[in-house]
Amino acid sequence: MMHRRIAFARLSLPALFTLLVLLVGLLGEPSPARAQTVSSGAIGSAFEQASSEFGVPAPLLKALCYMEGRLSMHHGSPSIDNGFGCMHLVKNKHTDTLDQAASLLHVNAAQLKTDIVTNIRGGATVLRAEALRLSASHTLPANLSGWYGAVAAYSHATVRSTALMYADALYQILGTGFNTQSDTGEMVTLAAQAVKPNKATAAAVQGTSTLPAGCSNTPTGDYSAAVNCILDPNTFDCTLSQTVYPPCNYEERTDAGYPLPVDYVVIHDTEGSLQDALNVFQNTDPQTAPGSAANYIVDSDGTVYQVVHDADFTYNCGNYWYNQHSVGIEHVGFDATGFQWYNAAQYLGSAKLVAYLLTKYHLPLSRNDIVAHGTVPPPLYPYGPNHVDPGPYWMWDYYLGLIHQQGIPYPQETLTKGTIELHTKNHLEKGGVESPADFNFYYLYNGPSTASGRIPQYSDPTDITDETNNIETDISYAYLAKVKDPAGTGDTLYEIWYGEDDQVHLNPSSQFQDGKLVWLAVPPGANVTEGTGTLVSINESGVSQVFVYGNPIPGHILGGVPNGAIFDSGYTIAQDNSTTLWYEINFSHRQAWIPASEVTIVHATQTQQIQK
Repeated sequence: MMHRRIAFARLSLPALFTLLVLLVGLLGEPSPARAQTVSSGAIGSAFEQASSEFGVPAPLLKALCYMEGRLSMHHGSPSIDNGFGCMHLVKNKHTDTLDQAASLLHVNAAQLKTDIVTNIRGGATVLRAEALRLSASHTLPANLSGWYGAVAAYSHATVRSTALMYADALYQILGTGFNTQSDTGEMVTLAAQAVKPNKATAAAVQGTSTLPAGCSNTPTGDYSAAVNCILDPNTFDCTLSQTVYPPCNYEERTDAGYPLPVDYVVIHDTEGSLQDALNVFQNTDPQTAPGSAANYIVDSDGTVYQVVHDADFTYNCGNYWYNQHSVGIEHVGFDATGFQWYNAAQYLGSAKLVAYLLTKYHLPLSRNDIVAHGTVPPPLYPYGPNHVDPGPYWMWDYYLGLIHQQGIPYPQETLTKGTIELHTKNHLEKGGVESPADFNFYYLYNGPSTASGRIPQYSDPTDITDETNNIETDISYAYLAKVKDPAGTGDTLYEIWYGEDDQVHLNPSSQFQDGKLVWLAVPPGANVTEGTGTLVSINESGVSQVFVYGNPIPGHILGGVPNGAIFDSGYTIAQDNSTTLWYEINFSHRQAWIPASEVTIVHATQTQQIQK
């Protein structure tokens, strides 16, 4: 029941405007009121110049460039929608604001892709066109609040609710302001604007596309903003007597015979378009259907599609126990090229959905509860390392911050001495750009020097998505010692226990993971904090190797560790329909499980002694 990853299309139509409207707007419009902004350098002045040229308020242009591209041109790389630059000018089969802007500016489209000043001007002229199209008098809004409708239309969202979400997010940025650095090193500041958006200006903004087959705007009864793509239970509900696997791909969470709590929200990417994902989940052919699904899909424009009700669990994780205890969310995108880039609107749409789920199921805003598919272990070691989505470019700190902005508090957790937690690379947090060589995995080495070489890897060393010799952000690990890299890289290396895939390339081969001491390389300037959780020592009398498990079920062996190995445990869970307690441990890139009978708590004084 392993999930087949599938990601990318934005369903929208070109912005409609006429030459007559444009000419009227150019010749006869009042100058918009401009809120005060502070800028320095070429990019900052570009906003003012574009505002003067096209009548679009400079704060609005800044906020859009910040929201869509974090003041970055992404080195000319396109987004998942084939959108370019900080203003996200799009050219795909549904929308073409890139060529629209090129035509209005009389420039080559290639210049819009690479030059930030031209890109800002392009965004301004498209916003202007949207505002004129929405205006009954073919004039521009007289103040900043009146641009709400034009911003919603600029999103080219599939459904109206997503377009309004997009505009709300931009006006929230206007309300808070920012002071951040562009990818060229220039500081750009937007002073907070005391502005209340005039939402009536979006009255005429509607969805821009027909919905996919099998979907409707009828409410699902769960998440109010979701497009209804609920699967027919008579075909896809595996708990019904007439269904078979495959194509059935979910079960009723209440049908297990005992309570099945929702403990996780699992983040996936689709590795194909929205329609590709729906085609897989809606496949009724027993010969070709993979028997997989997720509860939700978030498209690249931020629109949410619900496929299975919250009360049912889907085959989404490649681990049946995690399936039973999770709500799965697919995101249109690709794990290997996430730097081409998960859109701002998509992160936001997903964050609002996750905030709803955390509230509904009383879950904390934590990486222990919001997990990547890539941190879910296989149920048994012969099944391999499981999937790797959403991959190395998913910006977890940014994403968790967006969820927090929806009113979900961060948990009040005590930092744990003897642990380390890495965060999104500083320049990415401050507005930088993901690139093929710049992502959020941190690598492990055989000894206390990068010259010792990286630990064994499951697959091809050129595979950027391989998660068997690295860790990712916002997950805590216990460490025993740290040293400056003797190889002179400037890295600091931390000694940790880690489950290696060291038997994969032997003959005979095995996917049993061996817990070994390895060294985590942390580059200079990395965003490093103490972690959270409980330090635990693994101990079982009479054995030299203690088994760890792929879920809190006896017999589901994932690997083994020597007696005395120390790990960070994020939380504990009682085995289903039992009082047996299990400790989760951060074993490798993935979670693993140890019964409480084999765990000894390591206290702070012991940790300090270990690190001496």
